Amino acid sequence: MYRRHFLTVSTLSALSCSRKQPGALGALTEKLEAQIPGLLKTHQTPGLSILIIQNAQIAYRRGFGVTDAGTQKPVDNETVFEAASTSKPVFAYAVMKLCERGVLSLDTPLTKYTKNRFLKDDPRLDLITARHVLSHTTGFQNWRNNDDPLQIHFTPGEKHSYSGEGYAYLQSVVSQITGQPIEDYMRANIFKPFGMTKSGYVWNGIFEAHAARPHDPNGQPLNNRKRTKEDAARYAAAGDLHTTPTDYARFLLAVINPAPADEYRLTKKSLDEMVKPQVQLNDAYKSAWALGWKTVPIGTRHIITHGGDNLGFHCVAAAALETKSGFYAMTNGENGTAVLGALAPTLDAFLAG
Repeated sequence: MYRRHFLTVSTLSALSCSRKQPGALGALTEKLEAQIPGLLKTHQTPGLSILIIQNAQIAYRRGFGVTDAGTQKPVDNETVFEAASTSKPVFAYAVMKLCERGVLSLDTPLTKYTKNRFLKDDPRLDLITARHVLSHTTGFQNWRNNDDPLQIHFTPGEKHSYSGEGYAYLQSVVSQITGQPIEDYMRANIFKPFGMTKSGYVWNGIFEAHAARPHDPNGQPLNNRKRTKEDAARYAAAGDLHTTPTDYARFLLAVINPAPADEYRLTKKSLDEMVKPQVQLNDAYKSAWALGWKTVPIGTRHIITHGGDNLGFHCVAAAALETKSGFYAMTNGENGTAVLGALAPTLDAFLAG
């Protein structure tokens, strides 16, 4: 599996003292509409879809470019993209709810819930908890391969190391204790209750009709990865969500502007725990990993963010907790990271205020 970890934090610290001008949303969207077409052309990225949340409301959404360089079908608000690693916060939310229900505990070793050992012959597996997985402190590498078999590289909880394998492990435990495949569980407990009608992991008729195609660095179309139930059983939680910015915004709003807790929505206590820094990172931004999110302090504001990178798809989500504002941008080209990087100063200035 192809995973690069892109996060929009490159300019945030420099913007911590900026001031939002009157009509900031209008100025922002005007600037985006002036920038994006040229950036797509320069970086040979066929399409981009973006949504802006301001004051807990979806304030702007628009598609740019095309879903397929061959057919030239335009990107619109219904276009489905691969969410890549921005899948992780959605799964993390579901895990937090299982903890609220008493089905899981954040700090109970996951081996207590299953007889199937994700890794044999290493007793340190018995130390790994859901908290370790969601904060990327399991000790697992990101993804195993033939040259790099699955290993625990340090004592769980000792330090941070980004890991898709950790999410795959926790997903397998969730499926065992709920008795449901991940697609079915997430549809019943997240996608349907939150109105995420175009989201899922397994390829379906909605995706066939609305999915953007991935493109290589030269802007040439690649084949869509039409995920099966077997694929989802391995990669869903870590990076196989298909969604639209509108659907993802419904989830993001549940985090930054929550409705009262119910069977599906988290309590304030759980949400506070989810966005609380768990392990500090050694970078210039004083960022940390929370549970499913990366956090960046900007003055008195707290930014939650996550990037996503699959072959031919790159995206980024970010939100300011205090202002209940944020954005989600998705691209369908291998050079999408360059497009998102070029947009980062504009979008980060909006968050920083």
